[in-house]
Formats: sequence, C-alpha cells, structure tokens
Amino acid sequence: MRGWSIPLGRWLGVEIRLHTFFLLLIIICMVINSAAGGWAGFGLWLAIGGAVVVREIARMMVVAWMGIKLRAVLILPIGGFYAYANPESQEKATQGAGQYLLAFAGPVANILTAVALSSALLGASSKFSLFAQPWISSSYLLRSVVWLQAGMGVLHLIPAYPLDAGRLIRTNFSRTQGAASAVRVASGVGQLLSIGAMAVGGIIQNPWLIITGCLVFIGGQIEDQGVFFQSVVDTVRMREVMLTDFSTLSPSDTLVGALARCVHSLQEDFPVVRGPQLVGIVSRQKIVDALRSDGNGYVQSVMSRAFQVARPEDTLGTIIRRISGGRGLSLIPVTDSGKVVGIVSVQNLMSSMSLLAEQRRLERAEGGK
Repeated sequence: MRGWSIPLGRWLGVEIRLHTFFLLLIIICMVINSAAGGWAGFGLWLAIGGAVVVREIARMMVVAWMGIKLRAVLILPIGGFYAYANPESQEKATQGAGQYLLAFAGPVANILTAVALSSALLGASSKFSLFAQPWISSSYLLRSVVWLQAGMGVLHLIPAYPLDAGRLIRTNFSRTQGAASAVRVASGVGQLLSIGAMAVGGIIQNPWLIITGCLVFIGGQIEDQGVFFQSVVDTVRMREVMLTDFSTLSPSDTLVGALARCVHSLQEDFPVVRGPQLVGIVSRQKIVDALRSDGNGYVQSVMSRAFQVARPEDTLGTIIRRISGGRGLSLIPVTDSGKVVGIVSVQNLMSSMSLLAEQRRLERAEGGK
C-alpha cells in the first residue's frame, strides 16, 4: 500500500493513504474540461471525491458494525482498498454474510445518494435536466454529481476484480482453487475487462471510459501484489530470515559502555539479557538521548520491558502484523527454550526477504535440472 501513495494520517487507529493517481486526476479533469475553465475541472474532481467519500463512509459503518479491525486504507478514485489488522478480521470481511454486506454497502449508498440528489434537484427546479447529454461534464456540475454517484454504484456491480462484485466471485472461486490462485484468475479477468474498456473508450473517444478502465487495471495490480505478498510471508518461517549474528547488552552495562558497543555494530536495537534470560530491549537512540540528558547510567534504567518474542517456527506474516500493528515494535527477539537465538527488525527484514527469495529461486533452478 505504501508504493505510490501519500499518507493522510490516522483515523481511529487506521492509517489512511491516498493513491497518487487521485491527485493526477485533478490535472486530467482540468485538461478534459479545459473549455469550461480550470476551476470547473477541479469541481468535477471534487464530485468524484464526493462519490468515493459516500461509498467509504457506508463501508466503514459496516466494518464498525461487524467488529472488523483495519490496519490501513488506500484510497483510489474507484474506492478504498483495505488492509486488515488480523486474520480474524479478514475472515469476517471475506466469508459468510459479511462479504455480501461489505460488497453491497458501497453501491447501495452511492445509488441511494444519486436518487436523493436527483429528487431534490428536480423538485427544486423544473428546468433541471437529468438525462441531457453529456451526463458528466464540468459545465454541468450538479448533473455530474448525480451521475458520478450513480456511476460509482453501478461500476462496483460489474463482476470485474477488484470491484465489489468481482470480489464476491473471487471469494467463491477461492473455496476450490485457494486464495492466491483465485486472486490471480479474478485479477486477470478484471484486467482483461479493463483493457477492453480502455480500448472501447479510445474508439468512441470517451475519456471517462478510458480512465475507469485504467483505474480498475491499477486496482487489480495492487490487490494481486498484496495477496501474493501475503501468501509469501505466511509460508516464511522466522528461522529463515532472523539474524543469528547479533549483539546483546546486559542490564548492568553502563550507557557509555553500551554506546561503545553500538559504534561497532550495525544494529539499531539490542536485546538486553541477564544470563540466558531476555529482560528488555533498548535502542541506540535511547542510549544516546539518555547520555545527553542525564549523563552516564545503566542500561536497565533506559531499556524497554514491553516486548514480544517469537519462536523460530512462527510465520513472518504473524510477526509483520505485530510490528505494524501500531504497538511501536521495531525489534522482535526470536527465542528457543528461553534463549535468544535470533532477532528480526524492520531494518533488516527487507534485505533478508530479498536474499531468501534469491535463495529459493536458485534452489528451484537446481531442482529443475
């Protein structure tokens, strides 16, 4: 989710990110509607954003009602993509009645909003023409607002992944083919339909059909990569990526002595052990800050006693959720029979994953000979 997106902060503990295509769409709207003036194009972009807001508010209400916990939301002009905080929440959102509630909440909200707006506008003025062409244009913003709301709702009833109806098809397909295979098939179908929409839009010179096809294509790639990454990390064990060559500190070490150890180590965080027992974690920055503010002391006075440990057989997916679950974890010691046998940190995780991927590729190549 972090690729090509801009953070908008956190709302109720959920990280909200805006895909950069949403900002690029401002320029596209202004160029397409340059004859009506730049500000009119900006108004059309706001109308698109309004349709997304209505959709996501409805979906968030369903998420809260079902007790689903989210970790992050990525906002695209076709709606939001959710990253779930734990497997239980993901199961609630993709299994049973929950998948249908979440799938139809957005389209129903958009269509009802379109009906309400059109009724209000028709009642307020007999001159308001709802069905006049073009339906979406910056020259007729009020009519565009209505049709963008309706269009957003109808769009997600098309069975093209990652649209809502496409998600339902993917979920049902995954029962027999598995999650990863189902996503690849559904994503392929969705991207094929999106390419078709872009081609038709080019032939009939409809820029909105081209933009919609492009957004569905991008969304399908994001979802496909996300599910692939999840399927990989859920098969990788901690023993495969943990650092086994690491330094530890003792709670009785002085801060000056600990700083000297830091100079000769690439670690940012250190397990603090008393004998074989893990008793805390301390970062080099915490050591430096303590020395600057209070002078020399002991490691036990600045170490954190709030930590979690992993076992060598735990999956990397479980650990990633711990690190990114909002608990401020930057290091997770790996213990076996109470002894620290390795560490996993955000700092080394990506390099370890890339090296592991290369190792597995070579093993497959050797096995194919």
